[in-house]
Amino acid sequence: MTVTRTERAVADPGSGPPSADGATEIRRGARSGAAALAGAAVNGLFGFVLAVVITRGYGATGSGAFFAAVGVVTVVAAVCTLGAETGLVWMLPRRRAGAQGDAARVLPVALLPPLAAALAVAVAGVFAADALAPRLLDDPGADGAALVAVSFAAVPVVVAMTLLFGALRCVRPIRAYVAVQSVLLPVARPVLVVTAVLAGGGLLAGMTGWLVPAAVALLVSLALVAAPLGIGRGAGLRPEREDWSTFWRFALPRAASVAIDTGAVWIVVLLTSVLAGQADAGVFGAVGRYILAGQLAMHGLRVAVSHQLSRLLSRGERATAAAVHRQLTAWGLVLSWPIYLLLAVFGLAFLQLFGPDFTGGATAMTVLALAMLVNTGVGNAQSLLLMGGRSGLHLAATVAGLFVTVSLGLWLIPMYGVTGAALGWAAGIATENLSAFACARIVTGQPLVDKSVLRAAAATVAGVGAAAAIGVLVGGRGIPGLAVAVGVLAAGCVALLTVPRVRRGIRATMDQIRGRAGATPDAGEPTGQQVKGR
Repeated sequence: MTVTRTERAVADPGSGPPSADGATEIRRGARSGAAALAGAAVNGLFGFVLAVVITRGYGATGSGAFFAAVGVVTVVAAVCTLGAETGLVWMLPRRRAGAQGDAARVLPVALLPPLAAALAVAVAGVFAADALAPRLLDDPGADGAALVAVSFAAVPVVVAMTLLFGALRCVRPIRAYVAVQSVLLPVARPVLVVTAVLAGGGLLAGMTGWLVPAAVALLVSLALVAAPLGIGRGAGLRPEREDWSTFWRFALPRAASVAIDTGAVWIVVLLTSVLAGQADAGVFGAVGRYILAGQLAMHGLRVAVSHQLSRLLSRGERATAAAVHRQLTAWGLVLSWPIYLLLAVFGLAFLQLFGPDFTGGATAMTVLALAMLVNTGVGNAQSLLLMGGRSGLHLAATVAGLFVTVSLGLWLIPMYGVTGAALGWAAGIATENLSAFACARIVTGQPLVDKSVLRAAAATVAGVGAAAAIGVLVGGRGIPGLAVAVGVLAAGCVALLTVPRVRRGIRATMDQIRGRAGATPDAGEPTGQQVKGR
């Protein structure tokens, strides 16, 4: 007797193609992904504006101190979060919300230990600011100790904001999260920092402008989270013993990996500041801003569907989870690889926008941009591991990446400065992402790459590569060459819109985003109707 693929899927819902319900989940992922990508575009734009404001307003040395202070807040807050943000995204979709549900009682479990840790670190950091300033800043100056003290004092606010962001992703439509995290926060920061610069304020005033929006985002997120969880309407907030053990068995392995994920660039900035000097740290911070801006599309897709992946994997629907992953990987490639390919070829042009002091980071930009092709090429494989409850495997991949980054950084930064820092971080990026991809493939038992992903990668490299080659031949690798490449790329995109197959693909994608049931969920997988016909 021959067993069909559909029959295998019925016998084991974790294998085979996604069902009709799976097609609905894929459309839901497409809608969430589209909203998150819009937010990522805003976030990326204003993140770039902020980097320009900082580098132009404070110069290479001043911006190095500013980036180091931001690095203190980012890394310390990530450590103090203890993995609880990801724990919330993993656990809340598996609980019932509302006044009669059990989701609200997860909040004290997730919030209290990280906030206690953050308060302890903040107090210690404020009292030790005088001693820490000469070690963290190459030239601390008169405001150095105050800059470090303010950075540590802000850690509890940033930790609380981060945790509430995790809850917000699960209990409200993705639009609410995007409005706060991807619009309110990144738009307010450059506005307040440039106000400080124009008013003649120093680094302390600028850093305060960077921190104030976090407090506003915290209050807005708290208001948005309370109602869906039933807080104030009878929902119980007293956790049971099992809530603590279940949550922290998952979150503790993530505690280390989330700090590494969030603070990797700042760890390298701090290493560069100590080993090569504050000016080199400022250049590397500017390079890192571009590199992280290109990752915003993948980050937006990840935050949009992580809670959905948790729900699917908790039900054993591995095929549907893998199909969502493949679709969004293809989207991420098309959106992220053009940025990184242009950064790799025209790193000099991008850094010229920051000023002549920063052009020495062009080689570092090329190295890191190529490494980020690997990062985005594996998609959100790390989210599949985490939302499947395998935070230990994720931690192993992250530690491997950190070990490579720090080891090579300690060796290469003293000799090669910014380029050495980039080489170390690039090797760490490749190690972490390839390890996570291999683990996710084994754990899910599903293919994470299909023909649609490979076609997207090949078409993106061919199209952007051709445009970049023309730009270099006509205008070199500076701003004129970049302008030519972008013009050729834009013209090519317009020309593609005249191709019927491309127009059909765009219409199918828009139908998914609008939630139309007839839309094709995944170019590499059959629809629910096609599966029934097999």
